Amino acid sequence: MNERPEPLSPDVLKADPFLHLAGRLVPGGHVLPVRVYYEDTDFSGIVYHANYLKFMERARSDHLRLIGVVQGDLFGEALAEAPGFAFVVRSMELQFVRPARIDDVLEIHTAPLEVAGASITLQQKVMRGTELLVEGKVKVAFVSQGRARRIPDALRLAMKAAQEEAPRDGAAPDGAPRG
Repeated sequence: MNERPEPLSPDVLKADPFLHLAGRLVPGGHVLPVRVYYEDTDFSGIVYHANYLKFMERARSDHLRLIGVVQGDLFGEALAEAPGFAFVVRSMELQFVRPARIDDVLEIHTAPLEVAGASITLQQKVMRGTELLVEGKVKVAFVSQGRARRIPDALRLAMKAAQEEAPRDGAAPDGAPRG
């Protein structure tokens, strides 16, 4: 019996006793706290560069969860609209500013910058308190059968609503200056 369970509805998701693990929504985006564990570091006790990508991926997933995009439902809708679909990272720009170390508590800030036809561009920052450690711009595309396709409406509407909540004064979602 390999049937996939029914995806969680938004009401069930909101009743999730572990939803607090998904971080928090802030005006214009999302913040996910992450503690640095031994497994996240290299031999010198500094976070291995590729692990920042994992932290940022978790933050993008939890951002979707908290704006009401249930990924199981989204995949069902996308499959109906575009058989053989996938979300792919189209491009990623990263600036490594300062290192994080074992036992640091980091916050991963995520904010949508652009919601286009087949892609979404997000700004992500890894912060330790008010200190910027890593800054990135990630473009995620929706493809089906090897070609770019329009993003499903449920995701488009949720991301546009989050984008419209972004501060207009050039500040990041947490109020810190954009950089």
